[in-house]
Amino acid sequence: MSRIGRMPIAVPAGVTVDIAENNQVTVKGPKGTLSRVLPAEMDIKLEGDQVVVTRPNDLKKMKSLHGLTRTLINNMVVGVTDGYTKELEVNGVGYRAAKQGKKLVLNLGYSHPVEMEDPEGVESSVDGNKIIVSGINKEKVGQYAAEIREKRKPEPYKGKGIKYADEVIRRKVGKTGKK
Repeated sequence: MSRIGRMPIAVPAGVTVDIAENNQVTVKGPKGTLSRVLPAEMDIKLEGDQVVVTRPNDLKKMKSLHGLTRTLINNMVVGVTDGYTKELEVNGVGYRAAKQGKKLVLNLGYSHPVEMEDPEGVESSVDGNKIIVSGINKEKVGQYAAEIREKRKPEPYKGKGIKYADEVIRRKVGKTGKK
């Protein structure tokens, strides 16, 4: 059995989980509602205040889907209760981030400011040189944070660019002059 797949998902108070046909799972909570169609082969049951995922057989594909399905449902439950946040840091002389309504404006040393529109269900805020991306959908939060980072990846010599707050940049030694 999949160690992750066989763990039941505790549904906290104030959260409702609905399982419709074709494994359409809808999770409603204090922060919002998430819905997703999960693999039809998996058997998803609501037992009291727990969601249990079981697989029909031990084929390699079923084993893979078992853990995945359980984790996706768990991420939805965590999303509607606590939500997700990603923190990015802007490092570099003259590199700045600012918020204009629903737009994130980045000055990253290009000839023009880079403007990014917040996607549906994801919010970004700027605090000094930090950009905080938050929302209830883990995938969307991670994707938007990755897109922001992509605008100017951190470079290894001076460490300039946009990096995740918990990311460690491998530094390199610059070139040395002739003797």
